[in-house]
Amino acid sequence: MANYIAAHFDNIEAVRCPCGFAKRAFDLPENDAATVHVVEIRQDAKVHYHKAHTEIYLVLEGEGHLELDGQLVPVRPFSTVLIKPGCRHRAVGKLRIVNICIPPFDPADEWFD
Repeated sequence: MANYIAAHFDNIEAVRCPCGFAKRAFDLPENDAATVHVVEIRQDAKVHYHKAHTEIYLVLEGEGHLELDGQLVPVRPFSTVLIKPGCRHRAVGKLRIVNICIPPFDPADEWFD
């Protein structure tokens, strides 16, 4: 077995998420390190939080804001934000981001008030 995992986002199907649509790389049972998502943010992103996940957002395209525990933080291409567990968050604006999720994304760790 190889000591690495490779993925190509063109081969990953997008799924609906609270922020819009996400393509999730490395979402595999044998991976316990992290997942990497490319997310197309929609205007109707929902405020949510994670109890176990840390997320790192890297904005690729667009300008807008991240709502983080009720505060609006402006973002533009190459802005990056580390979102700790428990931080209620959502993206505001039409954005394309990379989201690194540590540990790997688990849909059971999406919480809404």
